[in-house]
Amino acid sequence: MSVHVIDEANRCLQCPNPRCRENGCPIHTNIPEMIRLFKENRMMEAAQMLFENNPLSMVCSLVCNHGNQCEGNCVRGIKGEPIHISSIENYISDSCFERLELNPAPSNGMKAAVIGAGPAGITIAIILALKGYSITVFETHDKIGGILRYGIPEFRLPKSILDRYYKKMRELGIKFRPNFSIGGSTGIQDLLDDGYKSVFIGTGAWKPKRLGVPGETFGNVFYAINYLNNPDVYELGDKVAIIGAGNAAMDVARTAIRHGSKEVVVYVRGDSVGASEAEYEYAKVDGVRFEFRKAIVRIEDDGAVFSDMEPDEEKIAESKAKGEELKKTPFKVIPNSEHLIPADSIIIAISQVPQDRLVNHDKDLKLNEKGNLATDSKGETSLPGVFASGDVVTGAKTVVAAVAVSKQIAEDMDKYMKNKD
Repeated sequence: MSVHVIDEANRCLQCPNPRCRENGCPIHTNIPEMIRLFKENRMMEAAQMLFENNPLSMVCSLVCNHGNQCEGNCVRGIKGEPIHISSIENYISDSCFERLELNPAPSNGMKAAVIGAGPAGITIAIILALKGYSITVFETHDKIGGILRYGIPEFRLPKSILDRYYKKMRELGIKFRPNFSIGGSTGIQDLLDDGYKSVFIGTGAWKPKRLGVPGETFGNVFYAINYLNNPDVYELGDKVAIIGAGNAAMDVARTAIRHGSKEVVVYVRGDSVGASEAEYEYAKVDGVRFEFRKAIVRIEDDGAVFSDMEPDEEKIAESKAKGEELKKTPFKVIPNSEHLIPADSIIIAISQVPQDRLVNHDKDLKLNEKGNLATDSKGETSLPGVFASGDVVTGAKTVVAAVAVSKQIAEDMDKYMKNKD
């Protein structure tokens, strides 16, 4: 691994206007500086810089869509293979994590609450703890990580990494209330009444979207987010049909293969998957099959009924006539093409939306037009002093996107609490 990382670092051109950083990375990681420090045997400095820019650097180096981000914008990739930036970042962050020097500011005597220990919550908690705040994290599950632990398979993100983060956060003095859901017996107003100067909501998106087809409640149907939470408790059988073609669907398919299912097929409405190219290729290597131009009609006890799809030439012609460029080819159902495809289990993987527990408990929290938690440009909700970011605001998005927004919201929370104090 170290030889590969060194070889990749030596390929870096140290571009004066690095596209990998400016165009590719949502959090603008200083990739040329990282590589320069690494090559100068100043790896601890590189790790410190990475952590200060992105507390979840080690996680993002494993789970980001690098092909669409840093590596997809590498100049080297124009005429050949892009630099494997993710390997370099992971090697540095992983090797130095326990040795990072985190020097929190002196205690300012103020408390802040963080609801949810997913990517956004971890980021906010670390940044505010470093600023001298006393932080308590309230988490529904027994361990931290949120979607990182309960929605990404072990083979993509080892859970031991999250245990290391927990230890590091404890070293910063962050307190945890596991197995505790805000919105049940305790609400946000209770936190404010107890003296928390500000509250952050990062509860993620855990409610699966429904297909809305007949048979969705049958015993052979499961949702991706539930399955990934604990795949060991599911008996899927040999034949598994997966509806949806994003990264979550790839995770489900590859996990099912690893748990013994012999025939795992992803059914796609169009001609291409929504997952990243890398995840799609990994799934094929693992033995997952793909069936394109299939639209599910209903679910039966012994499988799923699909209709075949074809390009909608009428819509394509209309777009051409208007001079509009289609991002995706529109498809339509071919009449009388319904057919049953036998399957022992059907897994629905068409994304998730936030739970509504908090909103039901705290009626002053408002939702936006998409049904997510509404916030202003500073991340503040309709309740003064209560901020939010991550999937609970945007719906299911990437880890690095949650971290990037949460960094700014941590600064806004800091200003709010100091002004209030």
